[in-house]
Amino acid sequence: MAKSDTEIRWTKIAADMLLGKKIVAVRYLSTAEMEDLGWCNRPVVLQLDDGNIIYPSQDDEGNGAGSFFTNDEANPVLPVIS
Repeated sequence: MAKSDTEIRWTKIAADMLLGKKIVAVRYLSTAEMEDLGWCNRPVVLQLDDGNIIYPSQDDEGNGAGSFFTNDEANPVLPVIS
C-alpha cells in the first residue's frame, strides 16, 4: 500500500525531530504542568538531548493525558497517573 502525502510529510517531521536524539530524562508531567494543560492526569514525559520534550495526549487536540504502550511483556503500558 502506497503511503499518503500526509503520512510521508508527518513521518519526515517526526524523523527530523527524533532520529539520532537521546532521551536524557524521564519523568511524569508535574501537577502544575497538568493544570496548565487543563488535564486531570499526568503522562510520562521524555526529555531529549536537544531540550525538547515529548508526552502522549489522548488525541490531536490535547484533550487529556495519554499512555505509552510498549512491546515489553513485563510493562506493556506506561500509564497516566493522578
